[in-house]
Amino acid sequence: MRRWVAVVPLVLAVFSGTAAQAAPAGLAQIVDYVIIAGVPGLRWEDVSPQTTPTLWGMAERGSIASLSVQSADQPTCPLDGWVTLGAGNRALWNAGPAASPAPGVACPDVPVEVQRPDGIGGFLPDQRDVVRHNQQRQPYGAVPGALAESVRCTVAVGTGAAVAAARPFGRVDRYEPQLPPQAGDLLDKCVLGMVDLGAVAGTEEATRKAQARAADETLAHVLAARPPHSLVIVAGLSDTDDSRRLHVVVADGPGWERGWLTSASTGRDGYLQLVDLAPTALTAMGRALPQDVFAGQPARSVPGRPDKLDVAVTQPADADREADAQRRIATWFFGLLAAAQFGLAVAVVPLLRRARTPVVPLESTSPRFGFRGLVRRAGGTARPLAVPRPVVNTIEVLLVAAALAIPAALVADAVPWWRAEQPGLLFAAVTLALLAVGTAAVRLAPAYRQTLGPLAMVAAIAAVVVAADVLTGARLQLNGVAGYSTLTGGRYAGLGRVGLGVFVAGTLLVAGCLAQRVRRTWRPYVVGTVGGAGVLLAGSPFLGADAVGAIALTAGVGIAAAISTGGWLTFGRLAWAMLAGLVVTAFFALVDLSRPDAERDRLGRFLVALGDGTGGRAVQRAAASSASALDSPLTVLALVGAVLVWFALLRPWGGLRRLFGIYPTIRAAMAGIATAAVIGGVLGGSGLDVAGAVAALTVPMAALASLRVLDHASDRTQPPLAPRTPEDAEPDPPAATDSDQRHEQGGGVRLAAKVLPWNPVDSAITT
Repeated sequence: MRRWVAVVPLVLAVFSGTAAQAAPAGLAQIVDYVIIAGVPGLRWEDVSPQTTPTLWGMAERGSIASLSVQSADQPTCPLDGWVTLGAGNRALWNAGPAASPAPGVACPDVPVEVQRPDGIGGFLPDQRDVVRHNQQRQPYGAVPGALAESVRCTVAVGTGAAVAAARPFGRVDRYEPQLPPQAGDLLDKCVLGMVDLGAVAGTEEATRKAQARAADETLAHVLAARPPHSLVIVAGLSDTDDSRRLHVVVADGPGWERGWLTSASTGRDGYLQLVDLAPTALTAMGRALPQDVFAGQPARSVPGRPDKLDVAVTQPADADREADAQRRIATWFFGLLAAAQFGLAVAVVPLLRRARTPVVPLESTSPRFGFRGLVRRAGGTARPLAVPRPVVNTIEVLLVAAALAIPAALVADAVPWWRAEQPGLLFAAVTLALLAVGTAAVRLAPAYRQTLGPLAMVAAIAAVVVAADVLTGARLQLNGVAGYSTLTGGRYAGLGRVGLGVFVAGTLLVAGCLAQRVRRTWRPYVVGTVGGAGVLLAGSPFLGADAVGAIALTAGVGIAAAISTGGWLTFGRLAWAMLAGLVVTAFFALVDLSRPDAERDRLGRFLVALGDGTGGRAVQRAAASSASALDSPLTVLALVGAVLVWFALLRPWGGLRRLFGIYPTIRAAMAGIATAAVIGGVLGGSGLDVAGAVAALTVPMAALASLRVLDHASDRTQPPLAPRTPEDAEPDPPAATDSDQRHEQGGGVRLAAKVLPWNPVDSAITT
């Protein structure tokens, strides 16, 4: 019963925090026609009143956003973008002989054959092979042509538009290679129209302006010929080289006036995915979406955009610059962090092996002394330390700095470093400055002298930084070096992979340190309460919006609460921890399933996929995502941390076992952290990214705490050689009544006839 009551704080916190549900957002007015005009490569920096006056005026009237063009491959080349638009899912164009790419060009020209057997429509002979490839070789289950199959008639202008408008068997209902002079007679023939405005693929500014101007002139003809009561969407459908960027998307029509575009797939105003355009077109016409085909969600317009367009456009343009800089800087940041932690691991191992000086036993023949002890040498002299104290102090400070590196990088994104001419240098300077401030704050705090002081302070800083970011809208993680990139199409709001790992480690370590300070019977309550607050923040759809991360943290909290009183993870304790985890998981599943289809998280979508028989593809996608994440520098961090823990810290000379023996709540917290890291990586399809973020924080602090307990263990010197006199004898100390106190606070150490209490918490042997 006590074990069940111990998890009540966790369950109550989750139930109370996720009971409220988000009301489904209202949709725009139903229109009679939808026209999608594609401009591969078009970015917001290409849009201006002088270069693209038609598109500028359209953006002033309508709603705008940044478009992430993730397809089934990277980079998303123009044909991949067109076929993804027609599939409403991540797809790939693999047909046709590719021309030999020029050096440094990732998107070569691929000829597309469009036959016109009757002079009205078109036919793509390669379409069947494209459908077969995406169905059998790709894990997304995309059906090229699914958008065209959802309407009775589709018109296409241009080769790219024909790729998007072709039905799965290759038929294009109406096709023209170029926009005719009387475009109105063509565009009003079908409810869905697609127009290829040409690509903006130049690298020189003058070239890009000329290409953007040509696309804008064609757009002017389209707008002049648009049918009444229609919605026109202009989208930069793809990249044109290996520089992955955010692109333009503008919607102009009834109900889309002067706002930001958003969708349930992004959960953030001002961001859309390429796969959102197909469901947006059908929803705008009042058509039902096909079952289990589209991966995106319908877009909608939300208020909040600045009245002046030149001010509003700076936000998506700035997001594009930040995302581009983040993609380049994140790799070397985590690479340098992995190298630094590897160097610290190499430096820590000799300190661990030499921290404990040779043991000199005190031979006593008196029956009153039933132990062998180590005491300070008579006259106050002491055995020299195995390692000079300045070296140990320096390593400890470096370990603190290594553990605070990711939180410092997260806070550094509050400074717009990406706008500088040398964004990498500015980011490094800001991060190092924040790292120095944080390390100094920990080092100068009075609690630093305690064994668990640095660990508790670093964990608290990390947890508070991530929690504060999530509570304020996760602005620091969005396109942040230590956050997530909108270019990958994985997450646009809430808690990311790195943030989840740091938050899990910080929350459980704080819970363990707090639980160590209370009576043993109260420790599960402390762990459950602190962990429950963390689960609430991670899983709430309004905050972390990560049901999988909340489930992983729930499992870690359950394990930590079960063994926080000491002992091993017995079958009974494991059963109670699993029961609490299942209750919380079931509740999150019910909450997610009760939400509208467009607003469900990964957990709800996976359960629905299991129900309709498509769960295999979901598992395949998660496995593919995990495999692709293994080349991340976070994987190196996870492996370096595992090697240091297993081959050094857990050795008899490593000190971690002694730390666990003295502080059982820290052992419980680290067991919970390991459990949560594994579950979060497996269920979230993130490989070892979560484990790498966990290791970046936990392993340096575990090494520092191990050094502390070994240092305390070596603070004993040779006893005096002079025999004791009868006058020096004193009564035996009273027997401790609490076995927990004897185990965790240490026993008495006799010096001559004195009994010296030894407290490893503040590392002092008093006389």
